[in-house]
Amino acid sequence: MNTSEVIEQFNQYVISNYGRLPSVIVKGQGSYIYDADGRKYLDMFPGWAVSGIGHCHPKVVKALQDQAGQLIHMDNTFYNVPQGQLAQLLSERAFGGQCFFCNSGAEAVEASIKLARLATEKQKYKIITATGGFHGRTLGAITATAQPKYHQGFLPLVPGFEYVPFNDIAAIESVFDDEVAGVLIEPIQGEGGIQMASQEYMDAIRRLCDNYGALAIWDEVQTGMGRTGKWFGYQHYNVEPDIMTMAKSLGGGVAVGGIMAKPEVANFLVPGTHASTFGGNPLACVAASAVIEAIEQENLLENTQTLGLYAAEALNNLKEKHACIDHVRGYGLMLGIQLNEPGGQIVSTCWENGLRINCTQDTVLRFMPAMTVSKNEIDEAIEILDRSISHVYNGVGSHG
Repeated sequence: MNTSEVIEQFNQYVISNYGRLPSVIVKGQGSYIYDADGRKYLDMFPGWAVSGIGHCHPKVVKALQDQAGQLIHMDNTFYNVPQGQLAQLLSERAFGGQCFFCNSGAEAVEASIKLARLATEKQKYKIITATGGFHGRTLGAITATAQPKYHQGFLPLVPGFEYVPFNDIAAIESVFDDEVAGVLIEPIQGEGGIQMASQEYMDAIRRLCDNYGALAIWDEVQTGMGRTGKWFGYQHYNVEPDIMTMAKSLGGGVAVGGIMAKPEVANFLVPGTHASTFGGNPLACVAASAVIEAIEQENLLENTQTLGLYAAEALNNLKEKHACIDHVRGYGLMLGIQLNEPGGQIVSTCWENGLRINCTQDTVLRFMPAMTVSKNEIDEAIEILDRSISHVYNGVGSHG
C-alpha cells in the first residue's frame, strides 16, 4: 500500500482522535525513522519520548524474539519469571520498593491514586496536583491533570482533587489538611514545558506528607529510565517518594507501565483491590529488562549526561543567533527550548527538512533524543533547527 492508500484506510476505519502528519512510518532504527515514500527523518522526540534507547534497539528486538517463542502472555493467576526479574531490576535502581505492572502511564497514575487512598487513614481521600502537570487521559488521570483544556467535555470530574501552582510552597501548605491522601507531581513537568521542581519544593512536599500522614507520589512516566541522566528524575533531588509511576521508555517501545511503592505502602494493594489483565506479561517484561541491560552495558546514563550538556550548549548557541529563543532548560536529554512566540511553524518546517521535534504549551520546543544519540546526530539536528528557524522568520526575529 502507498501513502495515500494507507491514509484513506485510516479515514474510513480508524477513529480520528489524533492529529496525524500525512506520513506513513514503516521503519525505525536508532535515531532515524523512515516513511513509505523513502524519506528519512532524524527523530529527536522518538515515539513521543517512548523509544528512550532508540528505535528497535537490538537488545529489545532479540529479547522479544526469544520470549515470543516461549510464552507471550500468561494471566496473573500464576507467577512468571520475567515479571519478577524486572521488578527486582527496577527496585534495585530506585528506592527498594515493590512493583505493580500495567500497560501505560495513565494506568499507572490510576493505580497510584487508588493505592494512596487505600494506604492512608480512612478520612483521607484528597489528591493534590500541580498546575501545568500532565498525568494521562483516563478520567482519573485528566482530573489529576490541572489543565482546564483537558477537562472540556468530560465534566463532572472525579471529586477529591486540589490544584496548586507548581513550585509554590506557600500554596501547597495552604491546602494541606488531614484529608489529604497524597501529592502527585512530576519532578520535571514534560508536557507542561520542561518545568523543573526546585529542591525546596520537593523537600516541602516530603515534609508535609510526613507531617500529615499523606503519601508523596512522583510521576516518573516521562522522567524515568535514564532520560535525565539518572535512572529517575527524583534522584536529582534525593527525595524519595512513597509511590512512583513508570511507563513511556520503560519498555523500549513496547507498551508497559507500572508503579513502585515502598513495601509498607504496597501491602495495601491486596487481591481484589486492583488488577490489569495484560499487566506484567512476559513479552513486555523482557523488553523492559533489555532496556535496563542496554542502559548499563552501553553506559547510556553517562552518555545522556555528557550529550545533554553538549546539546544544551549547542541550543544556547542558537539563542545568540535567533531572538525567538528565550532560554534553554532541563536535565540530561530532557531539554526545553523556551520561545518568545509560538513554535508550531518551526516544528512543521523542521519536519519538512527531515527533523522531528515537538512543541508543547505553544511556546516550548521539546528536544528529547534517544539516550543512544551521537554528537553527529545532535549536530545534524541543530543545523536543521537553525535553518528551519531562519526559514520561518525570513530573517525577522533573528540576528544575522
